[in-house]
Amino acid sequence: MEFFYILMPIAGVKIFWPGLVILGLGVGVIGGFFGMGGAWMITPGLNILGFPMAFAIGTDIAHMAGKSLVSTMRHGKFGNVDYKLGVIMIIGTVGGFEIGAQMIMWFERIGKVDLYVRYMYLVLLALIAWMVFADVAKRKRKDREALAAGRELDKLATGLEWSKTLHKIKIPPMMHFKEAQIYCSAWLPIFISFATGWLAGILGIGGGLIRMPALIYFVGCPTHVAVGTDLFEVMISGLYGAGTYTYKGRTELFAAMIMLVGASIGAQMGTVATKYIKGYGIRIAFGLCVVGCFLSILLKMMAKWIPAWGGLFDGSATVLILGMVSTMSLYIAIRMIIGAKAEVAAKKAAKAQVSVAS
Repeated sequence: MEFFYILMPIAGVKIFWPGLVILGLGVGVIGGFFGMGGAWMITPGLNILGFPMAFAIGTDIAHMAGKSLVSTMRHGKFGNVDYKLGVIMIIGTVGGFEIGAQMIMWFERIGKVDLYVRYMYLVLLALIAWMVFADVAKRKRKDREALAAGRELDKLATGLEWSKTLHKIKIPPMMHFKEAQIYCSAWLPIFISFATGWLAGILGIGGGLIRMPALIYFVGCPTHVAVGTDLFEVMISGLYGAGTYTYKGRTELFAAMIMLVGASIGAQMGTVATKYIKGYGIRIAFGLCVVGCFLSILLKMMAKWIPAWGGLFDGSATVLILGMVSTMSLYIAIRMIIGAKAEVAAKKAAKAQVSVAS
């Protein structure tokens, strides 16, 4: 079994390298589909595979930057990126990220980085899972009420409508974002990006875990535009984060390169899949991934709480995180293939009708 383990020269630990390949390819698919770097799964995944938390954060950010560039280019071709909104949000993202990264260095100095980051992950994942499924439940209730009243609900309507309240805050300058189809104060996306950038620096994520739902529920973006715009932001924060964590000596570039090979392929598959799976299909799948990630981190923590069962909990955490990534990637790939086949069949049928008519 020694063949399956490789020494990471900077972190000084031996890692199960097939796990890196699975994480890279699978999270590439998932990240391109959900509009995020997938770091919310990779950071705990790397930690579960054996990386110290600070190295898991830095390595993940380095891998994430390159993959997000590929995904952003693909989403841009589909018109899913609001570049104006993304550029405005860079202001808050970079400042928030550096503050978060400095806090991680302090946590490491006092020997609390693993404990604090894991607890923050659990709280954040629980809140996001609640928000996503509360939104889905409320939207379904609105659908039932509209059906009973004999009317059709707006396809862009959401269950949670916090963005409508926030749009009433008219602090200049006011800006219109064409692709996102919203008009709001420029300070709203700047504040959101600062908050998500800060969390990104602390948790080792591109911010996508928080920013994608924040763009939907607080800024008011349609899901597919939130996906593309978020990836643009992930790319920016990832490039900046890779530089700052490498400078601080907490990046294992060898592991990042292994993951990036598979991630670059997977990211394109995930991006194309958003063409066939829209709106609430994306949100429900996202919510399920958040729940799976929450459980894997909890199992990892239980291994320390109950040492006698440590091996079982550690193994279960690894199986869960890799199994979830693989299963969700397979689901997205299958839905993409089914959608592509249906699109080709529809085009052939249309051509046949034109031929008959002529």
